[in-house]
Amino acid sequence: MPNPTPVFDDVLAAAARIAPHAVRTPVLHSADLDRWAGATLLFKAEHLQHVGAFKFRGACNAVMALDEAAAARGVLTHSSGNHGAALAMAARVRGIPAHVVVPEGAVASKLANIEAQGATIHRCAPTLAAREATTARLQQQTGATLVHPYTNAHVIAGQGTAALELLSEAGPLDALVVPLGGGGLAGGSAIAAAAGQPGLAVFAAEPEGAADAFESLRQGRHVTDLVPDTICDGLRATLGTPNLALLREHGVTVLLVSDAEVLAAMREAWTRLKQVIEPSSATVLAAVRRYPGHFAGKRVGLILSGGNVDLDALPW
Repeated sequence: MPNPTPVFDDVLAAAARIAPHAVRTPVLHSADLDRWAGATLLFKAEHLQHVGAFKFRGACNAVMALDEAAAARGVLTHSSGNHGAALAMAARVRGIPAHVVVPEGAVASKLANIEAQGATIHRCAPTLAAREATTARLQQQTGATLVHPYTNAHVIAGQGTAALELLSEAGPLDALVVPLGGGGLAGGSAIAAAAGQPGLAVFAAEPEGAADAFESLRQGRHVTDLVPDTICDGLRATLGTPNLALLREHGVTVLLVSDAEVLAAMREAWTRLKQVIEPSSATVLAAVRRYPGHFAGKRVGLILSGGNVDLDALPW
């Protein structure tokens, strides 16, 4: 990819590249949730994507974009779960090796997903420094291509295809809300929204316990020293540099939500939408409920990012 930060043409290329492999997930609607939220909510059901998360889009795009020589050496990443499983599946589809560095304490259901897709798992301490050091060592040993979970340009472009599909299926929206962790989905969605519906307001829901993006935009500098503390395990990553640039370029507004609000929203989705979503997904519904001034009476698109829940550790 010529651009270190992708553009809309890259999202369109990604859509074509992953079309034979990814699920075109449905857009869901619940009149009960509309009444609960005071808005018309249209949910892009990425928890029904391969490996139960939107992450397959970006991982598939990155793997399928490799030339034959690079593909033969395999791919490598570090991941607490969903991206690792997604990369493992994409590599399995292409018939190449995959290595995934997993921190201790990863959610059991997400770890099982990685194992089920046939990747070689490498354990490390639960710190970003340990992840990066282990990944660097393995890359030197194997020659595998590093596919970063959210700063890789092909990954960002691939994630943007979910919003691209939502806009084509849901019709004109007043707002788009996506979960925010490392920023791959938020950045890709912002690119797709700016081209697909210019002027569309894009919001990113971020846990209060992992508010590095909110602070980065507020302080005007890239904040990287916050230690995440949130039930949203999929959103504990530090915002990437290209991802922050995309948030700024496209005027994305970050909305903070508490873990208590996330759990309440997650339960409402399970009860009213009849869908199993994970806490990271529920941030978007929590944001709509907490900030009615942005959403009341409007048509709102929401991306449900994943549904990989440890059923043995439910919070209710």
